[in-house]
Amino acid sequence: MAVPVYLFTGFLDSGKSTFIQDTLRDPNFHNGEKTLLLLCEDGEVEYDETVMAAYGCDLVYVKKETDLSPAYLTELDQRYQPERVMIEFNGMWNVTAFLDVEYPLEWLLVQIMTTVDATSFAMYLNNMRSMVYDQLVHSELIIFNRCDASTKKSFLRSNIKAMNKGAQIIYESMDGSINQLPEDELPFDIRQKHLEIEEGDYGLWYMDVLERPQRYAGKTVSFDAQVLEVSLTHRDVCFVGREAMVCCAEDIQVIGFALHNVDCKTFKRGDWIHLQGEVRCEYDEEVGGTIPAIYAQRIAPTAPIHEPVNFS
Repeated sequence: MAVPVYLFTGFLDSGKSTFIQDTLRDPNFHNGEKTLLLLCEDGEVEYDETVMAAYGCDLVYVKKETDLSPAYLTELDQRYQPERVMIEFNGMWNVTAFLDVEYPLEWLLVQIMTTVDATSFAMYLNNMRSMVYDQLVHSELIIFNRCDASTKKSFLRSNIKAMNKGAQIIYESMDGSINQLPEDELPFDIRQKHLEIEEGDYGLWYMDVLERPQRYAGKTVSFDAQVLEVSLTHRDVCFVGREAMVCCAEDIQVIGFALHNVDCKTFKRGDWIHLQGEVRCEYDEEVGGTIPAIYAQRIAPTAPIHEPVNFS
């Protein structure tokens, strides 16, 4: 039978140990299965081996990243014969590299979960963006804990969605309960028929319209953008947007939209324009869902913007 593997990622003191122990205590998760828990770092929250034994959980401490080899994992499988495996990964180790490690035959990675301290996320993002990206990019569930009334949910959500569009996000309050506070407002009035998107707001707006295109359908928007691609087959369509730093300075990506109702002979790739257009929702076969497109109403040349988009 398959042995499910649950991988818990996140930086030190992000709440991994607490989350794992709460998960083991959950009767919907624990039904007497024999569990092997690999601990790859020493957090503030300690494990009581007696309590863990009561849940049928064997603890194994992994000191070095190189110890997580196929031979060592196979040795653990033979020694403990677990019915499931939980791995508390080290926040300074490379998640992407570990996902390439060959597991024992029966082991099957079923879920990657990441805990994030909402109060320190911005600091890590500013100073260790590439490491943050590696911890989050593969996760199916991301839990922001220690949230309060001052937490900027739009900042958290837009940065996560820029790195990992498919991740489910949960916000927890200081006491561990699910945070029910509403999303903080966007830097423009979504109720208006026409939206003027300022330079510093483009990232937040882009992620919101991409995630919830229907709320913008029929609205007109104005913003500055660069012509990123001109269609060779449809001379009235081009791709416009901005450069964005998602992972690190070496990983600049372009984010933008298809712009319709344009005369592609009037500008070329690399030109900067100020445009006004209507947002329409269109089905995209490649994406397998609805995406926003812009239908131009007015276009004028404008000065270049040199800074890449951030999602703050």
